[in-house]
Amino acid sequence: MALESENFINSLIDKGYTHLCVVPCSFAKNVINAAINSSDIEYLPAASEAVACSIAAGLKMAGKRPIVIVQSSGLTNMASCITSLLKPYDISFPILTSWRTYKEGDSEIQHQHLATELPKLINFYGYESCILDNENLNNAISQIDFSDEQHVICVIKKDSFSGVKLQTKHQLDLSNYVPRSKFLVSLNDIFAGQDVLFIGTTGNAAREMFSFMPNTDNFYMAGNMGGALSIGLGAAKAGKKVIVCGGDAEFVMHMGGLTTTSRYALEINLTYILFDNRQNKSTGGQNTYQEHVNYNGIAESSGFETLDCSIETVDDFKSAVTDINGLRFLWVKCGIDNETPRPPLNLVKRNSF
Repeated sequence: MALESENFINSLIDKGYTHLCVVPCSFAKNVINAAINSSDIEYLPAASEAVACSIAAGLKMAGKRPIVIVQSSGLTNMASCITSLLKPYDISFPILTSWRTYKEGDSEIQHQHLATELPKLINFYGYESCILDNENLNNAISQIDFSDEQHVICVIKKDSFSGVKLQTKHQLDLSNYVPRSKFLVSLNDIFAGQDVLFIGTTGNAAREMFSFMPNTDNFYMAGNMGGALSIGLGAAKAGKKVIVCGGDAEFVMHMGGLTTTSRYALEINLTYILFDNRQNKSTGGQNTYQEHVNYNGIAESSGFETLDCSIETVDDFKSAVTDINGLRFLWVKCGIDNETPRPPLNLVKRNSF
């Protein structure tokens, strides 16, 4: 059974809920899409789960009725906000988190621990948990209302919501951009067999590196979104030449990694490539709504060497990426590829470089 996503959102609107503060999750993509399609509730995508939680706290204290939606791995990013803000200040609003499963041998190892321990984590935060009823709409809304007043987190199981496609006006047309695979193939051609470590951020970037970069030394980061650059800094401080392949959503999640990394600009050889496809592709293709962000400007002011503009062609990319000495940042605007397979467990579960 599954709740009708549009009916669920409309019921929330009827109850007076005003904002959805979200870091997208594939389990919740349909209800997120329904909210984006609606003009009566505001979809508010956040850079991280902690940001989403803090925004919701501000909204609630200012008289609005927000709801937070995150995935289970991201619930850990909310720990400080929950334990040092919501609990001591007695602020409550509905928090919905997915409950990602894990099967032995699966390469999505970031979900392995919380696949069994999520309720305990929620309890350690000082909250109760409940499974969102995906069969009875009225009961599901009652659960939401209860969690609006109490410290209760609602857990979403897979396929809890019916399918919803984004309206055309909310869909991205990236047909004029070169798909990321073309840039990855060029990286494979240039650096095949060289002593250069590639770190792929969580989501489709790492998956596509597995498919299109078979001859380079790759670390596929299955989870820890926003942490790829900092892993790269650690490897670079240890003497490695590093290229980090990131995305626009992960870039903003932990931007403190930029200023920390640039502190060691004269000591390391690290290139951070931002592949900007303007969306959370692995969670349903929702727009990141970051067109206002000047990634080069942020990187340059943080201490990275940057170009004067973004890169949109493979030829320009090849010219720019050959110099990997020092601390460099490349902003690549790209399109999307068809879904590629996840790297197998034996390649993902790498614990040394």
